[in-house]
Amino acid sequence: MTPKNNLPKKENNFYETERLLIRLISLEDADIILELYNMPNFIKFIGDKNIKTLSDAENYIKNRFLPQIERSGFGNYLIILKEGNQKIGAVGIFEREGLDVVDIGFSVLEKFEGKGLMFEAAKKIKSIGMDEFGLKKISAITTKDNSSSQKLIERLGLKFQKYVTLPNEDEELMYYETTD
Repeated sequence: MTPKNNLPKKENNFYETERLLIRLISLEDADIILELYNMPNFIKFIGDKNIKTLSDAENYIKNRFLPQIERSGFGNYLIILKEGNQKIGAVGIFEREGLDVVDIGFSVLEKFEGKGLMFEAAKKIKSIGMDEFGLKKISAITTKDNSSSQKLIERLGLKFQKYVTLPNEDEELMYYETTD
């Protein structure tokens, strides 16, 4: 999964939507990762990643996000609200063990839920993945009881395909994929 046309990876490249700035995640974003990954709904729907300190968050970025970004040019992106220049969440396209198609995932601080911001960000990242990186398909997974994620995934144009269980996991997840 190399960038389309072997385009060089652009360092510190910002993407923009009507209300958001979006850029690849970096070590300086450990604060928002710590906050996002400890929200009750994140732990409930995505899982406890055992990130309890800023150092844990930095290590997670260094060991989980940066290697994929180096390898493929895309990965997890920070979402910044233009108004107030505030970090509000993350959205990414991930190479996930147990899935043949890259997976789009997202999380947002609770006070920014329900405002359409994650759809705006995820729509932009989906188009970047397909248009700039030449991805033919994108998938998404979510728990059976996460109806807000299911709705967002469907609004992105992904269709439910089947139930899957990822390696070393017990929970059966809903698997969605872009269709031609």
